[in-house]
Amino acid sequence: MIPEISARRSIRQYTGEPVSREEILALLEAGNRAPSAKNRQPWRFLVLTGKAKAEAVEAMRQGIARERQGDALLPGSTRHLAGAEYTARIMEQAPVVIFVANPYGTPPCQPLDPEERVYELANLQSIGACIENICLEAAARGLGTLWVCDLFFAYEELSRLAGMEGELAAAIVVGHPAETPSPRPRRKIEDIVEWREN
Repeated sequence: MIPEISARRSIRQYTGEPVSREEILALLEAGNRAPSAKNRQPWRFLVLTGKAKAEAVEAMRQGIARERQGDALLPGSTRHLAGAEYTARIMEQAPVVIFVANPYGTPPCQPLDPEERVYELANLQSIGACIENICLEAAARGLGTLWVCDLFFAYEELSRLAGMEGELAAAIVVGHPAETPSPRPRRKIEDIVEWREN
């Protein structure tokens, strides 16, 4: 197994040490080399640092407040708002946040016909491979990452701030780790694999 796969952790505490532009570009290059359905490469990146990152954190908090007040995109997920607030604090602490957008995507509230949905699912799988490559490259360089999906609690606010075409798919927090988490428990292979033979 590639060492970075076993070493990678979701990091939620970061030092104040900056991440260089060269390191960020290396992570994005790793992401750009991910496999993608029909080679569509359905990813675009927005790298946020400094004041731009602070504005994104504020937009995240505004969206969480909107969700909490009842004008919710995700009304059935209010139990996860405390986790989203924690994510905003992590984003605030880390030096870099990378937004990943699917330029071919459709915002969550718009309906899709079956063919559009298949394309959307294939593109999101491709984006998942892209983000995993970024996280593994970061681990290989001694950097920490957190793959963020809580941005959907502030989807409107963050999409407006990002101004990216298509669908905002995820964010990746990047920085120098200030913690060394233990491995999270994983299910046993025999509990998740079914073999079928002739």
